[in-house]
Amino acid sequence: MIQIKHGDLTWDILFDKHTQGKALINNEEIEYSIAPDGINAWHILSANKSYRVGLIEDNKEKKVVLLRVNGKKIQLTAHTQIDQLLTKMGISQSSSQKINELKSPMPGLVIDVPIAVGQTLELGQPIIILEAMKMENILKAPAVVTIKKIMVEKGSPVEKNEVLVLFE
Repeated sequence: MIQIKHGDLTWDILFDKHTQGKALINNEEIEYSIAPDGINAWHILSANKSYRVGLIEDNKEKKVVLLRVNGKKIQLTAHTQIDQLLTKMGISQSSSQKINELKSPMPGLVIDVPIAVGQTLELGQPIIILEAMKMENILKAPAVVTIKKIMVEKGSPVEKNEVLVLFE
């Protein structure tokens, strides 16, 4: 079962692969048909209503999906049964822990440091380029971070687990 939320609305949805064209939504059986309508787009028919749905953005880490439904943007969150169970247990799968530093995952040589103190980086932006075993490894921002202090410079040798950058 997947729990979908949009604002104050919540739907518990169960798709059964053995009963294609039917789903349980809040314990009510709903019939639907779905057909591709381009790249990342679908045409859905249900209860004599037609919906054109296009995927705008899918943030798997935050479990947020931005869709365009009949021309209107809608943001949904989707939580699986495992997500719901972990929430009930008080355990969060999200990366809400504050990340204070970036450590070297291996010994190597710093090839480039394309960042500056005070710079704010988005998730996945390059922080350090490290050469190890004749391969370039791009160490990326693990979350949205602001650079507090750079502990290494271009040409520096580093050891495994050495702190390379501190975040605010």
